[in-house]
Amino acid sequence: MSPPHLAELIFADGLATELALLVDVPGSAVLDHFDSPAAESGLADAQILITGWGCPPITPQVLASAPRLRAIVHAGGSAAQLLTEPGSAKGLLLSNAGEPNALPVAEYAVAMILLAGKDAAGAERLYRARRTHLDREIEFAHTGNFRRTVGVVGASRVGRQVLRLLRDFDLEVLLHDPYVDAGQFGVEGVPLGELMRRSDVVTLHQPVTQETIGMIGSGELALLRDGATLINTARGEVLDQDALLAELRSGRLRAVLDVTTPDPLPPDHPLWEVPNLTLTPHIAGSTGSELRRLGQHVVDEVTRLVAGQRPLVLEQGEQR
Repeated sequence: MSPPHLAELIFADGLATELALLVDVPGSAVLDHFDSPAAESGLADAQILITGWGCPPITPQVLASAPRLRAIVHAGGSAAQLLTEPGSAKGLLLSNAGEPNALPVAEYAVAMILLAGKDAAGAERLYRARRTHLDREIEFAHTGNFRRTVGVVGASRVGRQVLRLLRDFDLEVLLHDPYVDAGQFGVEGVPLGELMRRSDVVTLHQPVTQETIGMIGSGELALLRDGATLINTARGEVLDQDALLAELRSGRLRAVLDVTTPDPLPPDHPLWEVPNLTLTPHIAGSTGSELRRLGQHVVDEVTRLVAGQRPLVLEQGEQR
């Protein structure tokens, strides 16, 4: 993984000790590339390879230098995506921490959904401008989270967690995902256009594919009702940012973007200057203490492997 100190954060609070009690961890175990003498030496004896963000591609040559390797445990979304030739890993057990890493993204999205319902950002701007008592029943008559409609685009791992977390609120939840039965989540499945027309808040959780790049464009944004909020914690590519910028400049919509294209935006990008947009620096995923959740998951998976058990999360083909 890279940078190397990422391992210290993931395995902090005693997790490194737990891991060392399970397996022999060489002193030079943390690698940020595979073409060094330390890497060659470590891979020659390695039975389990723990990877994380910034891991370089795992080529057939890398796997050939690890003849004893039997499992890759990834502290991120997909171990298979690290492989340049998936067929070369035949016989290896692949595990990932996609679900633990999806949780903070879902929590962020739900927090932003609720804050959007209260128009917290607009209220903060108004309060700063007036610096006096504000009559909530007059100034914020348009706000609230009782029986508002939230549209979830994509029942990905994050999307499913969002659907689960939203069950505790008095919200009507719509789902657009042509690949799943929305009924299994206890929500109404609808076409994308209907979701955009009916929702007060729309939150994006679709993966980046040929079908989803630019999926939310000017036509879809035009369907949103005045005052609606769009939240994107998926990837910048699924959204037409120029179309969103035009809507934001008109003052008709609000938005929350934790991801952009490019990411980060250049300093002179016009989105920085839009007041009805909340921009955060890709913080929805695991940060700070949440990294230890990934570390705990990895330790738990290694515990199962050492005991001769299969990983709890076993990758089988491409995961959505």
